[in-house]
Amino acid sequence: MENERAKAAQRTTRLHLGMEAMETLRQVEEFPDNPLAMGYFYKLFQKMFTGDSMLPENKQIIATMCVQVPDELIYATGAVPFRLCSGAYAYDQIGAEFMPAKSCPVVRATSGMLNINEEIWGDKLSSVVIPTTCDQKKKAAEQIGDWSYNVYSLEMPSSKESDAARFYWQESVKQFALDLQKITGRKITRKNVKKAIAKKSEAGQLYRKLHELRMSDSPVILGKDMLLVTNAFFMDDIDNWIPAVTKLLAELQERSSEKITVSGRNAPRVLLTGSPPVFPNIKVPILVEQSGAVIVADEVCSSSRLLYDAVAYDEEILNDMIPAIADRYLKPCTCPCLSPNNDRKRKLVEMVKDFKVDGVVYQAFSGCLPYEMEQMQIAKVLEEAGIPMLYVETDYSPEDQGQLSTRIEAFIESIKMRKRKRKGGIASAAGRL
Repeated sequence: MENERAKAAQRTTRLHLGMEAMETLRQVEEFPDNPLAMGYFYKLFQKMFTGDSMLPENKQIIATMCVQVPDELIYATGAVPFRLCSGAYAYDQIGAEFMPAKSCPVVRATSGMLNINEEIWGDKLSSVVIPTTCDQKKKAAEQIGDWSYNVYSLEMPSSKESDAARFYWQESVKQFALDLQKITGRKITRKNVKKAIAKKSEAGQLYRKLHELRMSDSPVILGKDMLLVTNAFFMDDIDNWIPAVTKLLAELQERSSEKITVSGRNAPRVLLTGSPPVFPNIKVPILVEQSGAVIVADEVCSSSRLLYDAVAYDEEILNDMIPAIADRYLKPCTCPCLSPNNDRKRKLVEMVKDFKVDGVVYQAFSGCLPYEMEQMQIAKVLEEAGIPMLYVETDYSPEDQGQLSTRIEAFIESIKMRKRKRKGGIASAAGRL
């Protein structure tokens, strides 16, 4: 009887999950002039969220719960990484049954997903790797470990400013490499690590080309699509993702040469930062672009932080390549779990200049204390740089969409007025001359 109730709950949740995903995709596809090559990514999410299972078939899976887990080492064992972080309200509601009301929706939804799929996923996931980047994830690791999952805590320092912190992280990654061999039953070799670095670098090079295209005065891709491309990297086969992005890049480069744009030349240019938008919860990016702006850049761990930086090593030996992999994940990290986090302030100001940003939208999930606390420092830095910022606190519930829409529309309109005044002032000055 208990088993029947569990299966009924799984079916109901899957139904709600599919409806949620399809509604997000409906909003995404309603935008005019979507690139044809984005069809691959739309279909991928439709298949994964409305099918029987989200997990890769016939592969050994190492599940991860943070961008700080070194994918290269997982690939080097012959296994595949699969990012668990969930953006589903359907799973958030499951997690709410046993998680604190004020907990972060990412952690709550991911825990809910693992809980309701325990019977199905317990044997399919060789390990669930959870870095110590977040106190809530650390505590969730204990809970998840009480279910039928093999949980691995990847220790990360609270700072990256000292040599001691860098050494601590390198030793942690080295130990992770050793333990991965036991988990997967396969040895990590110099040849396999080199091949894995090259494969991830190939994906990163494609992403950087897309990233650079967004600097153009005439945007050729909307931010909501860029987020889908990077979110797809969490769960897609990398050997399928790379040709799909190659095709998208070719189409966008052609659009750029023909001066085809996804928005008006005077559309406000927005940078998105804060808590990570994870499909199907990309409501804030969608609302921003429904308001007539275009997200030309982002500083979130579900997008630009995922693929931008590359591994750099000198010698093709494990003692050089593995520390280089560790450095690739720590040195450029701008996660607010780090203290101090001056690199994030510097990076945001640089991105504002490089991408000609008119305003910043800072999203913080309710209960995500590091991002909530750091927003005041970021607001101050941006104010000093003369850049307006909108701070929105939200969660996975659709109930605040009306309120969010009103606030975002007002913010975008204020940017438009600011641009008109600036343009008028320049025109007046030219007239006086």
